[in-house]
Amino acid sequence: MRLIPTTTFRIQAPAGEAAGAGPFGLTTVTTDELFAAKRVVAFAVPGAFSPTCSARHLPGYEELHDDFRTVGVDAVYCLAVNDPFVMAAWGRALNIEKVGLLPDGNGEFTRKMGMLVEKGNLSCGLRSWRYAMFVEDRVITRIFVEDGFADNAPDDPFEVTGADAMLNYLHNWREPLP
Repeated sequence: MRLIPTTTFRIQAPAGEAAGAGPFGLTTVTTDELFAAKRVVAFAVPGAFSPTCSARHLPGYEELHDDFRTVGVDAVYCLAVNDPFVMAAWGRALNIEKVGLLPDGNGEFTRKMGMLVEKGNLSCGLRSWRYAMFVEDRVITRIFVEDGFADNAPDDPFEVTGADAMLNYLHNWREPLP
């Protein structure tokens, strides 16, 4: 049994909620708040505004968000090693309204997941490898990791971590979700 790493995320509050937030409109949320007593789909991308992440990965989960809800998923989160301001701007640029964006600006969560990779070959520094997971009450039930995990990988595979693949897994899972 593998548990979600314990950490906090700094998230830029939406404009209407910024008054209750801390400096720069940031709020703090813990992994317990996000994952405890919930069924969650979380997926990680190498970076906000990057080609595959912006054209296919995040939009796919946004488009199928309601389908995830119908199979018993409480929340869907996208994680990237980007700061909260970039993640918020990316969400606005793509009109993301349903998928929660988790900025892992210091890479702490990603490092604890064992998914931190160097992408210096693309002038991006440390980033997350692409993966998707189904989590029940902080326990990682299933994780899908793209092939080729390596520092400075020459390509960016996107075969097993998309919304369709995760939804297919949940539809065929060994136990029915309420």
